[in-house]
Amino acid sequence: MRWWHTLAFATGVLCAPFGFAGNQKEEALADSIRLALSNAILDARPPKPTFTNPADRQRYEQWLAQMSERLRRKLPDEQHRIEFLETAWYEARRAGLDPGLVLGLIQVESAYRKYAVSIVGARGYMQVMPFWTNVIGDSDRRKLFNMQTNLRYGCAILRMYIDMERGDLYLALGRYNGSRGRPEYPNAVLKAWNNWK
Repeated sequence: MRWWHTLAFATGVLCAPFGFAGNQKEEALADSIRLALSNAILDARPPKPTFTNPADRQRYEQWLAQMSERLRRKLPDEQHRIEFLETAWYEARRAGLDPGLVLGLIQVESAYRKYAVSIVGARGYMQVMPFWTNVIGDSDRRKLFNMQTNLRYGCAILRMYIDMERGDLYLALGRYNGSRGRPEYPNAVLKAWNNWK
């Protein structure tokens, strides 16, 4: 069973209600949710996709080429850009998310800046709040500037919020940003997602 299924099952206890920079609110987590998130973060599998058939591999390679071309101006170094896209795709799929949604969220949150820090202290590509390292990680906040770690945290947290909101992406995005119920942030991410489909 995938970790997000465990998370969806356990997501009974979490309550929370702006800034476009990932001001997630620290909330009381049920032990089962904390454990599911911790296991998702600790999984050290490398972000290398595997495919069961050639058609899936071909679709992935086409996606990678298209997204790489679109991101060329934001991430000019080709090796870094490919690594970033491979990781974003892997972590998004691992969490049961559309990779385009993750790219749209990153566009809004950090404009693809690895070392972005918001005025509320959110860090990295997906603007993860440092308190998450205490809640589900090893308390090393510096790791939030590591590409794979940041994307893994961000995707796991977004998946948790989607599950908490019973699939309502609009409310989940608001919760991710700490602006639940307000339209600006979810609308910005949904608009950006359309650019990455």
